[in-house]
Amino acid sequence: MGFDILPRENIHRFDPNARWTWREERALVRKIDFRIMLWTCLMFCALEMDRANIKQAVTDDLLPELGLTTNDYNIGNSLFALSFLLAEVPSQLVSKWLGPDRWIPIQMVLWSMVASSQFMLSSRAGFLTSRVFLGVLQGGFIPTVVLYLSYFYKSHELSIRLGFFWTAMVFADIFAAISAFALLHMRGVLGYSGWRWLFLVEGLITLIFGLLAFGLMPAGPTQTASWFRGKKGWFTPREEKIIVNRVIRDDPSKGGMHNREPLTFRLLWKSLCDYDLWPLYLIGITNHIPFATPSTYLTLTLKGMGFTTFETNLLVIPSQLLHVVNMIIITYVSEMVSQLALVAVIPQIWSLPFLLWLRFVDTSTVSRWAVWLVMTIFLGNPYAHPIQVGWVSRNSNTVRSRAVGSAMYNMCVQGGGIISSNIYREDDAPQYNRGNSVLLSVVGFNIVLYLSTKLYYTLRNRSKEEKWSKMSEHERFQYLSTTNDSGNKRLDFRFAS
Repeated sequence: MGFDILPRENIHRFDPNARWTWREERALVRKIDFRIMLWTCLMFCALEMDRANIKQAVTDDLLPELGLTTNDYNIGNSLFALSFLLAEVPSQLVSKWLGPDRWIPIQMVLWSMVASSQFMLSSRAGFLTSRVFLGVLQGGFIPTVVLYLSYFYKSHELSIRLGFFWTAMVFADIFAAISAFALLHMRGVLGYSGWRWLFLVEGLITLIFGLLAFGLMPAGPTQTASWFRGKKGWFTPREEKIIVNRVIRDDPSKGGMHNREPLTFRLLWKSLCDYDLWPLYLIGITNHIPFATPSTYLTLTLKGMGFTTFETNLLVIPSQLLHVVNMIIITYVSEMVSQLALVAVIPQIWSLPFLLWLRFVDTSTVSRWAVWLVMTIFLGNPYAHPIQVGWVSRNSNTVRSRAVGSAMYNMCVQGGGIISSNIYREDDAPQYNRGNSVLLSVVGFNIVLYLSTKLYYTLRNRSKEEKWSKMSEHERFQYLSTTNDSGNKRLDFRFAS
């Protein structure tokens, strides 16, 4: 079961005979939500605020003031995504060595310095350099947080919490739009543009969050006592016992590594070669492209249609609110029906009529409010990303595969971000007919991909079940006692699909 690692961390709370009531467990999960989940959501808000506020900054003439074109804007977004992508696995390796509770606060402090330093941007080179450094320092944050949350939650609980985790991202976008409305009004204060104050103030907010994170992130469920969190910690001995045993019973593989145990090159390579996760990586590359491209250009599009800077930043809020509601609904539905692929494909189907409208309707002849309404409903799509992050974690079935798999999936998502940043080109403006045709093709590919992934995992489970059912009780016992199969390669493991 892999409990040889537990003596260094949780063995004093491990008890195979431990029992507790549903009432105790529900109360404890609510406590974990308040103590652990709430803070991770706030940290994610800081991440999203600093990586996405570029969309508000460009409405305040950042591009012309720095002598940039929309293609330069695309290059900056691509460099950010590429840097973010390349930093994912190295960041995860550092996290496994130092522990998420140490590495995440360090990350936040470092990137906050870069984010706030954008106040002094003066050239194209400075703009592109800042995007690279932000990507490098923010890369790995999301999979590290996912791994951290897995210390406290069971698999099905984690999927639901990830829905709220990405809800925090949307609320960060809403807050960013509202704060931009105020901060961009600071144009002229001390002779500086509003977008400069936007970068500075929001970067300093992240710095405060990063410093607080050193005290508000315990290393694990049995390591919450500290000078900041109190000598007795956040959980009683009985609560610690319940957390440890319920998580291990749900997924014994979580007992396989210490939370500060580094990954060796052999384990890293073994995790990278886990072909059963590759379909999910491919989904990560392409699934959000149909939405990411129009979303990146939404503020520029609205500004170009005659809305003022401040109207533009307020008009993006309704789509974000709709996005939140739909994302939570689709995440709950996926757990209720236990059909991850069939539920996760819904956003692709959602996008079809809107992309067809954008492709074949001349938006320059349509009321700007009609265009805004279409884009609001389109970008209010039910985001399947929380489902897919939980899907990768669930189908990993080892700590090392979960750590590497989460990073690889997020790398693929960033790869998709690079692609999406270059679909709308300046020579295709303002209708972007060529770009919208590409997006429609991606949607068709995605629908086939989700259904193929469903079929792949169904066939893999059927193959395992056939082998398992042919074994006698004695043979199964021998297999479980002696097998070298690990993680999702075990015959007694079934893939979520």
